[in-house]
Amino acid sequence: MSRKGNPTRHPANQTLLIDADDTLWENNVYFERAIASFISYLDHRVYTAEQVRERLNSVERATISARGYGLHSFRHSLITCFEQLTDRPLTHDKHARIVSFAQSIADQEIELLPHVAETLADLATRHRLILVTKGDPSEQTDKLRRSGLAAHFSAVEVLPEKHHAAYRSLSAHHGCEANITWMIGNSPKSDINPAFAAGLNAIFIPHDLTWALEHENINHPPAGRQFLELAHFAELTHHF
Repeated sequence: MSRKGNPTRHPANQTLLIDADDTLWENNVYFERAIASFISYLDHRVYTAEQVRERLNSVERATISARGYGLHSFRHSLITCFEQLTDRPLTHDKHARIVSFAQSIADQEIELLPHVAETLADLATRHRLILVTKGDPSEQTDKLRRSGLAAHFSAVEVLPEKHHAAYRSLSAHHGCEANITWMIGNSPKSDINPAFAAGLNAIFIPHDLTWALEHENINHPPAGRQFLELAHFAELTHHF
């Protein structure tokens, strides 16, 4: 299990499964801004901002379980949290204001993380790249289209959830050889640990604003598999 050190150059024709949100482009920062606006608007007289955030996290877990990921789910979570924490009626104007916090995320331009475009272009000349993300399929495919990165990927998988069974199914569908297949992303919970559980290699590229619900201790890779931790996406070209 190697986190850092002298780069080992892997031969061509590896399969690189690459996460999207907060790996290729900024994402959670916009949710954090929307949540900060929501908490400020709620202006609760009893609960602190931290307590409101904890309640919202709990609501989001339940909403995701019932409705999946995406802005529609996030909007529902904000409204539900507001209703749970206030005895004031949810008027039309208040509903519209809460919805506007989620809409601010949809209105954001795609902001690629540093050196992503040129790194993907380089990697695609030697390896098979497959985008593996989760969320609302229409939202994720639209973000990919707007990013200008779609041409670098041989396939795109938008999963309802990233767990070990999903990685195994994906690997079988695309004929991935486990020893030369790598999952690359910023989330221990969704990218690294389930990839290990599916018998794959993994590369962790931390993001300072990874969503709290994606935090998890990183497990040890399975026997015969490899793990890397890189500071920046561009460092992938040192290894691949």
